[in-house]
Amino acid sequence: MRSAQVTRNTLETQITARVGLDGTGVGKLDTGIPFLDHMLDQIVRHGLFDLEVHAQGDLQIDAHHTVEDVGITLGQAFAQAIGDKKGVRRYGHAYVPLDEALSRVVIDLSGRPGLEFHVPFTRSHIGQFDVDLFHEFFQGFVNHAGMTLHVDNLRGRNSHHQAETVFKAFGRALRMATEFDPRAVGVLPSTKGAL
Repeated sequence: MRSAQVTRNTLETQITARVGLDGTGVGKLDTGIPFLDHMLDQIVRHGLFDLEVHAQGDLQIDAHHTVEDVGITLGQAFAQAIGDKKGVRRYGHAYVPLDEALSRVVIDLSGRPGLEFHVPFTRSHIGQFDVDLFHEFFQGFVNHAGMTLHVDNLRGRNSHHQAETVFKAFGRALRMATEFDPRAVGVLPSTKGAL
């Protein structure tokens, strides 16, 4: 099984992440931020990744450092687990609805970090969670996974539904991009010869 474990320790956070790409959707999530755990569980269930995340952060200040650093650590772990990218599909996409909300996520394991995040949340917080932190999570992830990521919430009135469709679609698109293509065994999916 393609897997990796990364530990990141700073003065602000201590995080360990373990990812198995060819898993069955088993998650052990403890970031200290319940709504973030709920969103990570969407990646686990819809990506069928096995994922463990344990984080301790300076939550007495706010959740920013923890959310961003979880994204960074997960990006590093996914990059290591994917490896040389030979035989993977490289591209992934998904549309996911939840009641009135609909989101689209498109991924390229390009080796070039890039994020286009267009989610017009209808309120600033979901419970105690500041929705601005989702951008920070994904920015940290793409910077350290070396991927291009487009996230578009196409419609939605309920911020919880908006967030959930984004994370479900992300899990499904990431699963597609990291899966092996049976017609391209051992082939790097790039005309440049490098990703």
